Amino acid sequence: MKIRTKLTLQFAGILALILLLFSLVVFYFTSLYRQDDFYNRIDRRAVIVANHLLEADEVDGRQRRSNEINYYQELPYEAVRIFRANGDPVFAKGGGYLGVNPELLGKIKQQKRVQYEQGVRQVVGVYYPDNQGEFIVLASSVDAYSLRMLEHLEVILIVGFFGAMVLVLVAGWAFSKQAMHPITEIVREVERVSVKDLYLRLSKADGKDEISELAQTFNKMLDRLELAFEMQRTFVSNASHELRTPLTVMIGELEVALMKPRGQQEYQRVLQSALEDARLLAELLNGLLHIAQASVDPSKIEKTYLRFDELVWMARDQALKRQPDAHIEIDFANFPDEEDRLLVKGNEALLLIAVLNVLENAIKFSPSGKAAKGRIIVQKQEVWLEVRDRGIGISEEDLKHVFVPFFRAENVRSITGHGIGLPLAERILKLHHGTITVDSKVNEGTEVIIKLPQAYLFIP
Repeated sequence: MKIRTKLTLQFAGILALILLLFSLVVFYFTSLYRQDDFYNRIDRRAVIVANHLLEADEVDGRQRRSNEINYYQELPYEAVRIFRANGDPVFAKGGGYLGVNPELLGKIKQQKRVQYEQGVRQVVGVYYPDNQGEFIVLASSVDAYSLRMLEHLEVILIVGFFGAMVLVLVAGWAFSKQAMHPITEIVREVERVSVKDLYLRLSKADGKDEISELAQTFNKMLDRLELAFEMQRTFVSNASHELRTPLTVMIGELEVALMKPRGQQEYQRVLQSALEDARLLAELLNGLLHIAQASVDPSKIEKTYLRFDELVWMARDQALKRQPDAHIEIDFANFPDEEDRLLVKGNEALLLIAVLNVLENAIKFSPSGKAAKGRIIVQKQEVWLEVRDRGIGISEEDLKHVFVPFFRAENVRSITGHGIGLPLAERILKLHHGTITVDSKVNEGTEVIIKLPQAYLFIP
């Protein structure tokens, strides 16, 4: 069922319930008022009959004349019965069965006044003491006019209800169409977006209502998709280049070596070159394997409590083993009083790879003879590692792609590398609920900040 149809039916259902309750309340209270009003009229009629028939010997002529006039102003289909207290009938007028029996007479004598319905008749029984004895007067009538009016009211309410429902359905359908129009427009605009048109954006995102929020959410999603597709294209292009280059070199040297017999030294040189290219390929493939491992479900990674400062020093030692001529300075910006604030929870091997990649990048791009500097900072709920170099830096445009695997900035193409280090570090830190940021200026250097949440949060 479409939302438009559902909205129309819901709107009509709610209004139908309101109209039905309103109609029932109007009919019920109108009927109740009519019934009570007619009982009061019958009650007054019973008193008038009793005054005329039983008080004639006790009042003067003028009052007797007045009682007589009132007596002849009968109600429609009136029936009157007068009994003595012992049940003997005294007076009867009008036809109709009033359901008189000894139990009823006794009840009237005891309660003094009783009202009840006998079919369409309404009956009032009144206990009436007189100088001639105790009497029970029963008066009844049929409120024919008001009952017909009540029937007319019932018809009016039923017809009005169904007529109103027709109008509600028509108005609800038109209203739902108008209400769904912005969503329909969004659907049409989204359908026009394809892989080739990811630059398109929805036009309903300027307001502050829910539709605008939906359009803004779609636009943000399109931003992410456009960036993801761009990163994918960049990844494929750079990965193809990085993998093809050593393979092309290996194939070329091997083909040249096989064109004619060579000396032992020449074969050794070719094999040594092929071995270096093979190691380069192995390093690339290991990087891809690490990226794949860093993209798995975080719940499947074994984590332990680690001292962040010890992890940084371990990474520094490994970096210096690989590049003995490098210089790396690590210091504390603020050593905490509680050493537990240096604890992080994570996988030691993966975090070591992330920190090592950042330190090796700083060494690689630092000028010869100058040190890369690292600083450990303990924040309120995080532990940071700031790593700075004074190298050639990265342009603002290239900074947008530093976390794309195999991407390398134009100004570092001459420096050996594969463009895997930072993307791998970013994915590892995401697995540990951490972040990595890069800030750089051309010819001034680069600053990389690693942030990890403390295993125990100390909130003063």
